[in-house]
Formats: sequence, C-alpha cells, structure tokens
Amino acid sequence: MMRTGTPTPWSYYLIRILFKFVLKIFYGSIVVENASVIPKTGVPCIVCANHSNSLTDALLLVTSIPPSRRNMLRLTAKSTQFGKKTFTSWLIENAGTVPVHRRKDFEGPVDNTDNMSQLMKALEMGDAVCLFPEGMSRYHPTIAPLKTGAARLLSDVLSRNRNEPDFQVTLLSCSITYMHRQHWRSDVLITFHEPITFCPRENPELLAPVNYDAIRAVTAELYQKISSGTIDSPSWDLVRISKLAARIYAPLGTRMTLGDHVRVVRTFLEAFKHLEQDSHETDLPFDKSRLAQLCSDLKIYQDELSRKGLKDDRIRKPISRRVAIYRMMVRLAWSGFLLFISVPGLCLWLPVFVTTNYFVRNHKRSGPVFDTWDEITQQKLVTGLASGLAVWLSVVLLTLPIALLSSVFVPACMWMTLRWIEDGVASFRAFVALYRLLRLGKRSFQKLQEKRALLQNEVMALALALNLPTNPEFHFAEVGGKEKGRIRGNWESKARYFSIKRRRKRDWNETLRLYDKVDYPEDDSVPQ
Repeated sequence: MMRTGTPTPWSYYLIRILFKFVLKIFYGSIVVENASVIPKTGVPCIVCANHSNSLTDALLLVTSIPPSRRNMLRLTAKSTQFGKKTFTSWLIENAGTVPVHRRKDFEGPVDNTDNMSQLMKALEMGDAVCLFPEGMSRYHPTIAPLKTGAARLLSDVLSRNRNEPDFQVTLLSCSITYMHRQHWRSDVLITFHEPITFCPRENPELLAPVNYDAIRAVTAELYQKISSGTIDSPSWDLVRISKLAARIYAPLGTRMTLGDHVRVVRTFLEAFKHLEQDSHETDLPFDKSRLAQLCSDLKIYQDELSRKGLKDDRIRKPISRRVAIYRMMVRLAWSGFLLFISVPGLCLWLPVFVTTNYFVRNHKRSGPVFDTWDEITQQKLVTGLASGLAVWLSVVLLTLPIALLSSVFVPACMWMTLRWIEDGVASFRAFVALYRLLRLGKRSFQKLQEKRALLQNEVMALALALNLPTNPEFHFAEVGGKEKGRIRGNWESKARYFSIKRRRKRDWNETLRLYDKVDYPEDDSVPQ
C-alpha cells in the first residue's frame, strides 16, 4: 500500500521558516548529523529524542529535518499548552500538534485514548510523529528514565495493522546536545541515529496481547541510542570536569567539529561515571583510585581557574608580559571599534534585550531551577521574536516613504550588529583574561602550570586507555569532510573570522557573554 503522508499545511511552512530564522539568530551553530538516515515521507516514523529544553527541542527537530525528507513532523505537547490566548498556544495548535494529558497536570486518572488514536492514524498515512519519551522537559544533566509510551504506540499501530504483515514502522532516535542551552550564541548538536524498523511479520512479540517485556526491551534500546549521542551525566560536576578533560586533551584551536567535541567529552564522562559503580561492575582499563584522584584534581584545578577568571588555554601557552600588553591593546581597540560601529544597530536591539530580560527574570522567579530553567530558551525565543517584529514594523511605519528599503535594511543591520557584538564581546573577554593573567603573579602562574602539566599527563594516559587518538590536533583536522564547524588550514580559519553567516568558533563552549561559561547550577538544586 502506497502512503503519501499528510500534505504540509501553510501554517507549518510559516512556523518552519520563521523559527529556522530565529533559532539561527539565538544559537551560534546548529549542527545536524546523519540527516540522510531520516526515512522519507510515506514511511511511518516515530521520532524520539531527549527532552531538556521545553518547546525549543521540538522547534529544533522541526527545522532540522529537511523538507526533502519529510513533509512535516507531527508533534505532541502537554495539553495545558492548548486553548490559551498566547502566541505559544497558537504556534503549537497550528503546527498540527497533538495534545497529551499528563498525570501531574490533573487530579485523578487521565485518558489519552483519542490522542493516541490521532497519532496512529497519522502513522498509517505515512507521517512522522514526534514523542519525547522522558515524559516532561527538565533542566537536569541526565536523561530521565524513559516512559514506555513510544514502544506502546509502536505496539498498538502494529497490532491495528496485523492483517498487513509487511506494514513497516520505523523508530528514529535523536540526541540533542546543547553546549549551554539558554545562552545566546551557544551551539547545538542534533544527531540522528540509524532507525530501527518493525513490522507484524518480523515482530510478532509486539502484537496484542503483547508481553510487557517486549515493550521494556524496545524502550531500553531507545534509551541506549539516545544517551549514546549526548552528554548524559548523573551530576553537573561530572559534566564540568569532563569538559575540562576534553579541553586539556584537545586544546583550544584544535580543528574539530562540534560532534567530535561532544563525543570526546562523552568519552571522558563515561569513564568518570565508573566511579559511581561497584568495582566488580566496571571494565574500565584504568586504575579506579587513579581515576578518582584525577577527577578530584580536575575539579580543584577548574575551581581555581574560575576563581581567578582564567581559561586553561592561558596556562597552556604562556606569553611574555610585553606580548600580553600588546595583545591587550589590540583586543581593547578592536572591541571598542566594533562597539562604536554597532551603536545604530544596538538602538534597534535594545527593546529586544530589555523585553527578553524582563520576561526571563520574572519566569525564573516563578519556580525552582529544575522546573523553570528548561523554559528559559523558549521564553527568549518567543519574546525576542515578538519584540523583534515590533521593532521592525515600527521602523517600517516610521519610514513609510522608503519602507521598501527600510524593511530590508533593518534586519540586515540587526544581523550585522549581532555579528559585530559577538566579535567585540569575544575580544573584550580576551582583554580581561590577559589583564587577569598579568595580575596573577609569576609564582602563582608557575604553580598553575605545574598542576596543568601533571593533569595533562594523567588526561593523556586516560585518553590512551579509552582508545582516543594519540594526536588529537592532527587527527581531528584530517578526518571527516566539510561538516559545519570544521576548518581546513590557516587561510580558511582567518577568512571565516569575517564570515557574515557565523563567527568562527575556536571554543565550542563559547557564548555571547563577557566571561567564559564553565559553571552550572549546584547539584543540590536539582531533585535526584
């Protein structure tokens, strides 16, 4: 039976174009890996991803799946988001989203029978539906235990079509990794995994009456695939030291993609997670007491760097006082120049910054970190979009005689201003780091250098035990193709610095801030 899928509604086209634009402004780089494995329209497909950033996760999936692969992605969202007189509610309803009733939102039992029936009909038409098996979004370093809803939906739709033995449904898992999910100009990695195909002929264990062990097995496989592509940690502390270990192993300037960076961080993280397991359960080829000592030393070193406002790269590559002063002058002059030429555009951005900051600050006060911070990006995107459109429309109305010109000039000016601010902030951040380095004193600097030298030896020994490349700076520059974020040679590196599209990233942890973002919420602020 040929399936063509639901035609793409105009509202979905609008949402995809609008938020692709907004997401590219908010995030510095959005890197999509393995889009070629996404089944094409007509193949029933259940897309499952980790869920740590509220509505933003869904918008990223909608904009990252190429229209050439799927007409549309039918989303699901908590039912409390529907029926409100808000832009967010309109957005969700007009994207073909199916409401899901959550137990925590209602007193007594909930019934999702009709909602699941809508999803099954969509699958039978050849559509793709999106589920977040964690059940709810939360600001937490680890993926929550997956609920069995995706596996049960798979079982139900196969059972409904048992008379068509070759009716195929694919389960497509996706890992979303945010470097710093709620900060401007941070980076996002979206990795699609090889889909798993099910059909009544090949998977009779999933047909009703189904053995619940089969449902749990599918859910467990789904969890393994999703967690294998992202930074899944039991604590923020382990994320912090794993990123530091990755920076020591592949220092600043290593020509590696965002995907390479995330996989290196994850490799170190998986090793450090062994410290929380019983000794008889670990097969790590590295002494456990030595690993624990390295973990402790990395935390102490990162704490000291944070207190002094320094970056590991400043300790790795010492420079003379004269060179430091010269670079400070250059950085300060460059940041001042960029700020000066950004003044007209900053007048346009100011209402957006003020409005966004006001709403985000009020939202943070509305609850604890784990229950509110996952919606910060959503708040910034929605209020930023609304206030940005208001600024654009206001300028166009005020310049009616040349409205055709100003309607194009205003967004172009705002975009170039954002690029200049991004470069200016990075230059000023470098100036401050050099100033702090000069104030550090020779003895303190030497102590930090000695600590780093010892840490580097241990980190490289661990990397060798984990089968990571022995020469990362050479290896990551040579492997791979023309993926986004990969820089080939000095000329391309210098040319990309002035790229209109995006800032050249030497550090994937970089955000649009006057200080390096290396810290996270306290672990005791998040329920375990």
